[in-house]
Amino acid sequence: MNSHPPHSASERVAERRAETAEVAGSMPEIRSICVYCGSSARVADSYKEAASLLGSRIGGRGLQLVYGGGRVGLMGIVADATLKAGGSVVGIIPEHIQVLEVEHTGVTELHVVDSMHTRKRMMAERSDAFVVLPGGFGTMDETFEVLTWRQLGLHDKPIVLLDVDGYWQPLIAFIDHMIAEGFARPEHRKLYRVVATVDDVFEALAAAPEPTVAPQAKWM
Repeated sequence: MNSHPPHSASERVAERRAETAEVAGSMPEIRSICVYCGSSARVADSYKEAASLLGSRIGGRGLQLVYGGGRVGLMGIVADATLKAGGSVVGIIPEHIQVLEVEHTGVTELHVVDSMHTRKRMMAERSDAFVVLPGGFGTMDETFEVLTWRQLGLHDKPIVLLDVDGYWQPLIAFIDHMIAEGFARPEHRKLYRVVATVDDVFEALAAAPEPTVAPQAKWM
């Protein structure tokens, strides 16, 4: 019979941070994860639950969340869960959205910037990896920008799509269509990973990144 007392909360946090060290050891300097996601609350509970679990895992592993600075929808959920788990949260929000009073005032750092362009640049600069939850046009814009930057060799940070309830399957099918029509190359599938669960996200981050396609190969 096991006589050891149950782990304390601090011991559990220490164990999770030790797991994080293993992740970081496999991929250089993963300390800060950018999460792209929707700001709508009118979505299925499964998406909200995935956002909450992802935030809990980020905070519990001692990682930093970088996100769009909002307090609504999946954005607010992932930020709150990260903070509750003891993680730090960096929010970056443009002035024209901040004036609508949807910013999250409880985050560790809140940066109010002059434009969407500045927001996206800062989010990318402050992050070591990108995780994409379900979202709308804004999420797609952010995702395709970092995919394009990686394709062009501007960064080599991992990009992981969290495919909650098959949400990203139509996008994957469209990318397959682009490849079939010659507008992208089969190798471009290596620019990102698609995973089904939150735990799979961290396994993907622990794996060595695939080499990116050289910029000159885009038009060949």
